[in-house]
Amino acid sequence: MAHPNDQTLRTAYEAFGRGDFEGYLSHCTADVIFHIPGRNPVSGTYTRAQFLDPFIKRLGATFGGTFREKVIDVFANDDRGVVLARHDFSRRGVPFTYLTVHLYAITEGRLAEFREFPEDQYALDAALA
Repeated sequence: MAHPNDQTLRTAYEAFGRGDFEGYLSHCTADVIFHIPGRNPVSGTYTRAQFLDPFIKRLGATFGGTFREKVIDVFANDDRGVVLARHDFSRRGVPFTYLTVHLYAITEGRLAEFREFPEDQYALDAALA
């Protein structure tokens, strides 16, 4: 039987995939932090208040509405969650696909901290330059 935080992550990602960002945030703590690595237009550390603007706004502008995320697998326990995902997007007409790992700190069943680990940060930064 899957851990309850496994379902929390899956439900949050379903909301995100539908563009229901408030639905995604409903699974997060009030002080959630998002760490996006790299040296590209989307990189940075964002608070909950910054999730929609500037983070999602930058994501949309950078990917021109082409960003897609597919959850491959989810692992969770009381304190941590891991999501393996595939990201697809086009930038200036060139398609790009990469695997990424999302690591979450979980507090009382809520997503408290997000860190992303793309398989090739240098290639991702180059694609977004």
